[in-house]
Amino acid sequence: MLDLKALETFIWTMRLGGFRKAAERLNTTQPAISARIAQLQDELGVLLFERVGRRVAPTPQAMVLLTYAERMMALRAELLDAVADRQAIRGVIRLGVAETVVHTWLSRLIERLNALYPAVSLEIEVETSPSLREALLRHEIDVAVMLGSYTDIRFKTVPVGNYPLGWVVSPALNLPPEPVSLHELSAWPIITFSRTTQPYGVIRELFSSQGIPVRMFGNSSLASVVRMALDSVGVSVIPIAIVQRELTNGTLRLIRSQSPLPDLSFSAAYPANHDNHMAAIVAQLAVEVATDYGALGPESGD
Repeated sequence: MLDLKALETFIWTMRLGGFRKAAERLNTTQPAISARIAQLQDELGVLLFERVGRRVAPTPQAMVLLTYAERMMALRAELLDAVADRQAIRGVIRLGVAETVVHTWLSRLIERLNALYPAVSLEIEVETSPSLREALLRHEIDVAVMLGSYTDIRFKTVPVGNYPLGWVVSPALNLPPEPVSLHELSAWPIITFSRTTQPYGVIRELFSSQGIPVRMFGNSSLASVVRMALDSVGVSVIPIAIVQRELTNGTLRLIRSQSPLPDLSFSAAYPANHDNHMAAIVAQLAVEVATDYGALGPESGD
């Protein structure tokens, strides 16, 4: 009978394009990967990989096997989901999140997952949404919670929620009476997400569409954006949800502008091949936790 661990090893070797990357993904050694592939080849009586220079390339038999291997692993995932005790399900989920999630409901997601699946571990990567998309494509993470939707047919996407952006400043900043115009806001640096992100582009377009020159301070750390707002460096554009405490205690204030800002829409994406049932479960839990967070507010418990 074909060994499921050997099939899993084969699948990751095919997806990642080599034994070394498969070893990194499965937290094992390259010799162990080679041994599992050799075992699979012996059982099937065919060559699955062949040397092409310094690389290994899949044979035609490997391409056929991949379809069946993915179907078998998907069936295994369905079986576990239907029959297995949650307490007994083990594994590691590599979760990538945008920083807005860290500052809002990530800790609640971790608590919920730990309560339901105590033997499942999380490895968390915090990156910009463009980086998370690339990490998904390279199979470096299993689930990504990021800005926008994901239209690649190789992945399933579920909407997680919307977060309003706000013009946020220190009370020490001497702004004119509200509602403040874009021209008046442009007197200060606009501090926001990094230049590779959607919000940065939207904000820059807001000013450029009216022919208003503006200094943009892009920052990959939202904590740093908040710090710069507190230090009166300029006008910050950040999700209102992550500065609720500062708005409540008066160290920051939300200002009205003649140009409202769009909401940030987040989604959770994971591979559509169904062979990792925990990825789909974590994505769904993210939806539930984010919905609860939005309904109860940041100061409420689950």
